[in-house]
Amino acid sequence: VAGLGNYGLRGTRHSVGMAVLDRLARQLAVSGSWRADRQCCADVALAATHGLDLVLLKPRRLMNLNGLSVASAAEIYNLRPEDIYLVHDDLDKALGQVVIKLGGSARGHNGVRSCISALHSNEMTRLRVGIGRP
Repeated sequence: VAGLGNYGLRGTRHSVGMAVLDRLARQLAVSGSWRADRQCCADVALAATHGLDLVLLKPRRLMNLNGLSVASAAEIYNLRPEDIYLVHDDLDKALGQVVIKLGGSARGHNGVRSCISALHSNEMTRLRVGIGRP
């Protein structure tokens, strides 16, 4: 599960993917286990729930380069694109509205575009979190 955003701009609506990952880590009781992983240039926490092993990932790159971290983690943890969930902001959804989408285009989102390019696939599931238009 990758929370897309700009690492240096945490707390902004554009980095809501990272905030969702922080919340998920708290709910899975692994919020104290985040570690900086130099291989994939991301903060990583491992969790297990409902018989699933999860890799939680917050890239330490700018949004346009998030895909490099996601692709590195996919290689390290032997994950296929269809195993990956991307959590990211969506300007076209009302603030707080959440939509799950399987595959498809980036719809103008640079972080998703970066992931599609780095993984050579658009088969990732996306959790689009509405941030509304300014």
